[in-house]
Amino acid sequence: MLGQQPQLPGEFELIADYFAPLSKGFPGAFGLLDDAAIISPASGHDLVAKTDAIVGGVHFEPDDPADLIARKALRVNLSDIAGKGANARAYMLDLVLPHTTTAAWLSAFCDGLAADQNEYGVHLIGGDTNATPGTLTIAVTAFGEVPRGRMLRRSSAHADDLIFVTGTIGDAALGLRVLCGELPSLKTKTAASLVGRYRLPQPRVDVGPLLLDVATATIDVSDGLLADLGHICEMSGLSAVISTNDIPLSPAAQQALSADRSIIAAIVAGGDDYEILFTAPLGAVSKIDEISRSTGVPITMIGRMEKISPNIETPVTLLDPSGTPLKIGNRGWTHFGRL
Repeated sequence: MLGQQPQLPGEFELIADYFAPLSKGFPGAFGLLDDAAIISPASGHDLVAKTDAIVGGVHFEPDDPADLIARKALRVNLSDIAGKGANARAYMLDLVLPHTTTAAWLSAFCDGLAADQNEYGVHLIGGDTNATPGTLTIAVTAFGEVPRGRMLRRSSAHADDLIFVTGTIGDAALGLRVLCGELPSLKTKTAASLVGRYRLPQPRVDVGPLLLDVATATIDVSDGLLADLGHICEMSGLSAVISTNDIPLSPAAQQALSADRSIIAAIVAGGDDYEILFTAPLGAVSKIDEISRSTGVPITMIGRMEKISPNIETPVTLLDPSGTPLKIGNRGWTHFGRL
């Protein structure tokens, strides 16, 4: 994003040239010519809102491709909307740009947003743009809609519910390790696959709304499998038992794990997976299988919710292949301290 020429135009020209085209097709955005936007959910629906920020040097590298940075910023929010059982409709963008940002970089950034708007059926409806001598920071607020009173929450799991997760776990965390030079023995194709999952999440927007009729509690896996399952446990007043044998891994993650068994900690606690973790009763298994078939997204049963034992140390017990509880030091991502 660094360069000498051409630099960015003034604020209002920037909005008109780069961002207003992204609002076309959403009447309540008013072409980004007003101070606010209007979102009217469909009759009988609630509006669901979510904000997540990503920061250069924390969630992405400043020299990552601009279009991928934009798409990641949008997708991590769409993942949360999907995890609540909602259909995404629109988003707002708060962009803090370093003074060195070039017009070419911003054009590529907006191209990335445009591509994902087309893929996910959402529109930009507003936001804010600032300049800084510091780090690139991007905050997105996504809006979706869900049938009234039916948003899926973390707090409604039941004892004996089964635990499910979409897709695969650990790829993004291992991809970050590849970028940090920590997995040099991996084949080039394997390493590239893991890095791709880190740079470009795959929000499960097709699965989320279909879980309204089967899931008791949901969360998207952003902080790490153990941490996010722990959030469900804490909010539902329960504990959970899962096994490393049941955690779904991609071929790339399997290869990395076979070379170094210790990276199981990164797989279960590294975060940035952006899969949907949910609980459901045994009687919902056939419906869940049908959701997996109809969407083409693998859904794997990984454990069970239980009543809290008085002697439990952590809400989530992770068993190794022999059935022995594993102790994982850092159980997930947090910006302030450790989980």
